[in-house]
Amino acid sequence: MKGFFNIIKGIFIGAGAIVPGVSSGVLCVIFGIYEKLLDAVLNFFKDIKQNTKFLFPIILGVGIGVLLFSNILNYLLYEFPIQTKSIFIGLIMGTIPSLIREANEKEEFKPQNVIYLLIALAIGTVTVLLENTIHITNSGEDINSMYLIICGAIMSLGIVVPGVSSTIILMLLGVYAIYLQSIANVYLPVLVPMGIGLILGSILVMKLTKRLLERHYAKTFYSIIGFTIGSIFVLMPQGMTGTEYILSILCVILGIYISHIPDGIKHFRSFSTHRTGKALKKVHFTLQSREKDL
Repeated sequence: MKGFFNIIKGIFIGAGAIVPGVSSGVLCVIFGIYEKLLDAVLNFFKDIKQNTKFLFPIILGVGIGVLLFSNILNYLLYEFPIQTKSIFIGLIMGTIPSLIREANEKEEFKPQNVIYLLIALAIGTVTVLLENTIHITNSGEDINSMYLIICGAIMSLGIVVPGVSSTIILMLLGVYAIYLQSIANVYLPVLVPMGIGLILGSILVMKLTKRLLERHYAKTFYSIIGFTIGSIFVLMPQGMTGTEYILSILCVILGIYISHIPDGIKHFRSFSTHRTGKALKKVHFTLQSREKDL
């Protein structure tokens, strides 16, 4: 059952990875698998069997999401942008309280942690503003392979760090248009060096993030929460009418409700396990009593 849910999570992560304004890192945080993914990837060879068991369903789901469901999400974003974006906003808003609780589980809450959240939120907001004002003008004719490797490595920040936009990073580096064209035409002279940089950069950023989580868990997690909240501004629908505002609010509420479904399932399973345990203990006690009577 856990593997099936991981496939579903992977489908959303894969679909969200290529949908403008949706961060895969944010989705990993929302689904509660961000840290587990870091551990499984960085420590893969320490327990190959267990890590493969965890990663395979997610990778399978990501593949399905990219190949099949990304088109559906793109269609929904094109035909029903307000409803779709509002539901995503609700999903993010609904998970914030549980993320804060998780951040405070390992370390006692300190007021200064909020400062890290606000700094990350400010950075995320600035990147949104930059993304809306930058114009793509680079033709890419003078870009060499080494620069593309560097671009891929820097792009990994947008893959690993929740809420950080890969789009704005590539725009600032002047390779966004080339990147899109190369994907559309499967142009390997650009994709291969960028892919090499992306893999090397992702490993480095994941190690750094893992180290920060180990040494400064609350500060790092509050920063992740700040970036996650910042992604709301990317999804915020523009130019709505009065009726559309009401529709947007209703969809946000729906998204918040959906975000609590995994917790409900978790609590139901815990409750069921608890009741089953009590029932087994009662049966065991009854059998012991009968044995004594005999």
